[in-house]
Amino acid sequence: MKEGLDLLKQGNWRFIDQTTVQVAFDALQSFATDDTLCRSVGSEISPPTTRAWVHHDTISMGIQDTKLPDLKAGIAYFREQGYRAVVRNSGGLAVVLDSGVLNLSLVFPDVERGIAIDRGYETMFALIKHMFPTFAYKMEAREIVGSYCPGSYDLSIDGKKFAGISQRRMAKGVAVQIYLAVNGDQQKRAELIREFYRISGKDKQEKYTYPDVDPAVMTTLSELFEEPLEVNDVMVKLLNALYHFAGRLESSRLMGEELDWYTAYYERLILRNEKVLANL
Repeated sequence: MKEGLDLLKQGNWRFIDQTTVQVAFDALQSFATDDTLCRSVGSEISPPTTRAWVHHDTISMGIQDTKLPDLKAGIAYFREQGYRAVVRNSGGLAVVLDSGVLNLSLVFPDVERGIAIDRGYETMFALIKHMFPTFAYKMEAREIVGSYCPGSYDLSIDGKKFAGISQRRMAKGVAVQIYLAVNGDQQKRAELIREFYRISGKDKQEKYTYPDVDPAVMTTLSELFEEPLEVNDVMVKLLNALYHFAGRLESSRLMGEELDWYTAYYERLILRNEKVLANL
């Protein structure tokens, strides 16, 4: 855990807040933003950056999800339930994004000694434990079987998953990303993904492994802490943590060259999604 804390201690942290829920703020824009920050931080144009983001009702699918035999029916189901489905450019499987889910990205340069994959995960885990010190001793990082988008760094308390961590590495930058289920009906979210896999025919194929989603193993921070938590409450804890670790914290948005890079990455993601979903 010490290495995770070491990475959090930066002379200057840049902070980008995109937590105001707007239907027009597309998840593909978010992925393009992290790619831009990887390039900017990796080339040392920008200091290490924390980005916080929230999206309106969206399903963020992984590339493996696009291999489902009846994907067209699964995406139609999402639309019927009021969700838009997009394909992201990082690993993992389908996750639900809505106003009760806070996403955080920590973007570091990977230009000197290099940041091992586990070190990136441990850094995010260290941040979350620092944000919630009362419950830190209960938190575990291990795969929660039956959760959606399971991984070795699922964060849980008493076997109930409340967050999942992934990484995106490109252009000498590392973006460590987490979704935190702050409030809302996590069981309903899990049921949505479980039904998607059923409708999409996960059992009709044997090449890929998809989770048998069990809503009982998933929860929110509000349920775990037995208190009503809002995204803004968690944001206060995040900012306090960054002030603790940073020599200086500056609020910012994309600027200069970053805007050109962002446009190119966003267009690339749009084309990629159109190509993947063209035949549906």
